Amino acid sequence: MVTMAGSGLSNQTGAAIGALAFPVLGPLGVVAVRQYVAAIVLVAVGRPRLRAFTWRQWWPVLLLAAVFGTMNLTLYTAVDRIGLGLAVTLEFLGPLTVALAASRRRLDAGCAVLAAAGVVVLMRPRPSTDYAGMGLGLVAAGCWASYILLNRLVGQRTPGAQGPAAAASVSALTFLPVGVVTGLRHPPTAGAVLCAVAAGVLSSAVPYLADLLTLRTVPAQTFGLFMSVNPVLAALVGWAVLGQGLGVPEWAGIGAVVTANAVCIAARGR
Repeated sequence: MVTMAGSGLSNQTGAAIGALAFPVLGPLGVVAVRQYVAAIVLVAVGRPRLRAFTWRQWWPVLLLAAVFGTMNLTLYTAVDRIGLGLAVTLEFLGPLTVALAASRRRLDAGCAVLAAAGVVVLMRPRPSTDYAGMGLGLVAAGCWASYILLNRLVGQRTPGAQGPAAAASVSALTFLPVGVVTGLRHPPTAGAVLCAVAAGVLSSAVPYLADLLTLRTVPAQTFGLFMSVNPVLAALVGWAVLGQGLGVPEWAGIGAVVTANAVCIAARGR
């Protein structure tokens, strides 16, 4: 329980600290640094034998690399526009959609309606609504759904953690020119680089290793149920670190999405 709580808090705190570097590096620069850190950690853990990969193994790895980078970029850009709590809540629609897609139960249909109602509350029309930010959050959700499905396929075709490690390496190489151009156009400060590296460590390295240890002893259903509270953690961290306060409607929308996800996972566990 402590490990799962630490993983969630680490992930959201890392995203909030990364947001502190947005004025200097922008979301693109922060994501580039995060990709580098993720690649270093995953390569050290997975130790991929790239020369031994066949095309049957490479093509899902390449797709996973593209999805991985797009997911982080759209999420961090959404965080910059609409705040951490709302962005993470919208992103969580991805795994919920995957969980509901193959179901025919009435309870799951009710969960889908509840989650949709939460999204409507979050995206309700008003002069200050940032539809571009909301859209980016939904793109991140689609990427997370694709990430889950591709991870399963990569796991079936590559041994151990070699597939995700290879995907992280390809993604980091793709973002290498981005990091160079960003550094030349917007000279980074030591504080901004430190925040971006901290985001990579706290949002990639720590959660990955913590989740790896947790899943050895905790059932997957329990793990998934606890992961459902991440939007709440994101909202609280966004308020504490970034001063991003939310009103009653936003909390209601977050609560609807979290409840739908939790009920769906709990019902599957039974």
